[in-house]
Formats: sequence, structure tokens, C-alpha cells
Amino acid sequence: MSNPLHIVCPHCTTTNRVAAARATSGPRCGKCHQALFDGHPVELDEAGFERHVAGNDVPVVIDFWAPWCAPCRSMAPEFEKAAGMLEPAVRLAKVNTEVAQNLAQRFNIRSIPTMALFRGGREIARQSGAMGASAIASWVRANS
Repeated sequence: MSNPLHIVCPHCTTTNRVAAARATSGPRCGKCHQALFDGHPVELDEAGFERHVAGNDVPVVIDFWAPWCAPCRSMAPEFEKAAGMLEPAVRLAKVNTEVAQNLAQRFNIRSIPTMALFRGGREIARQSGAMGASAIASWVRANS
């Protein structure tokens, strides 16, 4: 397999090796056989966060949000649309800061919604405030 990418399954969190040339042709997980990319953000807890951010060879965008946050709720469908626009080049995921308070503290999340872009396990860009799908996609493409 030339130029394999490591892609973490959004369903079972198994890390899969996928040929870079096949990443756009609907690859499926070798363990659970579900699609590795389905055009929807992945909901992550703390363990899932570590697995996806460290284990994916594609950039990962995390939307730090909370259910009580009106701008977060208004951005949610836009983030969903952006997932459909950006996958499989980028994995989009959501972290509920009310549930994963340690992650919010670790990454010094002071306002929500905040998007953070990770590559190779490291944060490379951050953007706070609600955005539309096109603006999210443009920000991701400009920073990844």
C-alpha cells in the first residue's frame, strides 16, 4: 500500500490504513465495516478526542461547544454542512465542553463556539465565534 493514511473510524475508533488514492472512494472500516467518512461531524468524549486527534493523518477540526450556548446551536447545522464539504480531506468533530470539561480546560477554551484545527496531534489554528458552512470550509482550507 503506497502512501497509506491512518484514518480513525468514527464508529468504533479503530485506526485503519487506507491508501491515499482510495481515501476519496468511500473507504470502510476493516473492523466494523462502516464508512470512514459519512459527511457528519463525530461526537467525541475525552478518550475519543485523544484517539482522533493523535491517530488521524488527515487534519481534525474540533468544534468546542455547549448545549446551553445559542451561537453554538445556530452554528451546529453549518458545521454539519461543512463536514460534507470537507470530508475526506479533513475530519470534523464536536466536543461538548459541559461533558468534557478537562479538554476545555486543557485547551484553554474561554469562549464558545471555538474551533481548533489539529494536524499530527498538535493544534495549528483556532477560531472563536459562530460561522457559516462556507466560512468554516474557507478557514479550514486556509489553515490546513
